[in-house]
Amino acid sequence: MKVDSHYPQHLYYTTGHQWLRFEEAYAFTGITDFAQKALAGVLIVTIPYLNKIVVQGSYLGTIETEQAEMDLFMPVTGTIAAINPEIFSAPGSVNNDCYHTWLVQIEAAQTDQKNLLLNAEAYEAYSRQENKNRTYA
Repeated sequence: MKVDSHYPQHLYYTTGHQWLRFEEAYAFTGITDFAQKALAGVLIVTIPYLNKIVVQGSYLGTIETEQAEMDLFMPVTGTIAAINPEIFSAPGSVNNDCYHTWLVQIEAAQTDQKNLLLNAEAYEAYSRQENKNRTYA
């Protein structure tokens, strides 16, 4: 899998291949291009926590394909204010435009936890290293 040489600079990233975008009192999260390529053909997205506070690092949900499954984890502490309805009616939209297809909207996102996330440059380096460490059958 080729790692892109550019990740959107305005986003924050996790080592679990999720992105986070802060907008006023909310944050939005989705999966990165690295993840969507590994999960080609998303079939099901499961996110069970609406209107609940979820702590950073806690289980958030799952993305499934015919070949793989990826657990999602909360990038920052906050309340799940909304789940994108598009991911249930058209889960493949995650593959089509991963940086505009958000999964959840987080209210009262803890912006002080930004220092625990990666910027685009650090995430790109992390992804390159992870890609280099993969073994292919």
